[in-house]
Amino acid sequence: MKSLYSIGEVLIDFIPLQKGKALKDVLSFAGARLGGESSMISKLGLDAFGDFLIETLNRAGVQTDKILRTDEANTAIAFVSLRNDGERDFSFYRNPSADLLMKKEEIDGDWFSSGDILHFCSVDLVESPMKQAHIKAINEAKRNGALISFDPNVRLPLWENPEYCRETILSFIPKAHLLKISDEELSFITNIDHEENAIRSLFVGDVRAVIYTKGATGAELYLKNDKFTSKGYRVDVQDTTGAGDAFIGGFLYQLLSKQVTPYNLEDICNTNHHELLQFANAVGALTTTGKGAISSLPEKEQVLKLINSY
Repeated sequence: MKSLYSIGEVLIDFIPLQKGKALKDVLSFAGARLGGESSMISKLGLDAFGDFLIETLNRAGVQTDKILRTDEANTAIAFVSLRNDGERDFSFYRNPSADLLMKKEEIDGDWFSSGDILHFCSVDLVESPMKQAHIKAINEAKRNGALISFDPNVRLPLWENPEYCRETILSFIPKAHLLKISDEELSFITNIDHEENAIRSLFVGDVRAVIYTKGATGAELYLKNDKFTSKGYRVDVQDTTGAGDAFIGGFLYQLLSKQVTPYNLEDICNTNHHELLQFANAVGALTTTGKGAISSLPEKEQVLKLINSY
């Protein structure tokens, strides 16, 4: 199996009533937890939090050789408050944090090869050296035949204003082959209220498939001329932290197992849509049954057990 690369922030979440700490963006961890090859591209501070994150990723089997360290800024942290339904509110502390200082010169195009996947979110697309590092990584990954996956993962408190966030996301969507967007983000990003029209408007540039997630009710997979639906799983939700990342991590793991490339993505999605969505829904659902991100991520056997119980 080829590798799943994630570029962006690695940070500490402080979550109420949880012993210890957890990664917020757990995509690479999700891929490794399920048995895939995963690697994180980022920068951490030379501090105890950075040490903790490196150790945590190493124990999970995620490659950390592309995570750099700096004494110019600290590792980012976030405080999370949980509502009764398990949804979260975030307070971020980074001005700037170490991840935003990663430079485009620190990206090596030889990291990527055909059959790999590079995934990114919008959190580190604020104006910074890291934004330029994203652009170089995307361009180099594409040049080497890798698939590009984008989950906007909107976090408005991190942006100067909502419109700048929206414009930035819209500028990066055409660079992706696969786009994952939630029901909470669709109208904001597209400025279109009609759901179907909003989703269809996302097929710009290189976009060949769109995953539209709807929380507990499941997800839909759109191709340019097709639409596939799936139902979610009923579980006892404790904390939704990391659920969206776990979902897309499960989806991308399945794509890697089927030797995806930018050129066969549509065929794989068309042929295997039920399996792809079913697996991703199960990974996302199981992640909500505990508190925190890493501690709640399921292993492959747990995912298959949930699927087979339905």
